[in-house]
Amino acid sequence: MAMSVEEVEAAIIEKATKSPKPQLYIKDFYKCDADRKPREIKKIANALVTKGELMFWSSGSTTMYARPDRIQNEEG
Repeated sequence: MAMSVEEVEAAIIEKATKSPKPQLYIKDFYKCDADRKPREIKKIANALVTKGELMFWSSGSTTMYARPDRIQNEEG
């Protein structure tokens, strides 16, 4: 049975919170719901950015995703 959007959002937030690295590539979230296409996962992750649950982080060449509180702790 496919996961709901809310379940995928929760899985993405959990992965972003518990990951050893504070910044993650979009491909790191693909395993949160293997049944969804990568484009769908990206849309859900971008919606989480809009909601303030995630934020974009740029390395200069690549855009990554991160929890806002983890980035501030790492940089601060």
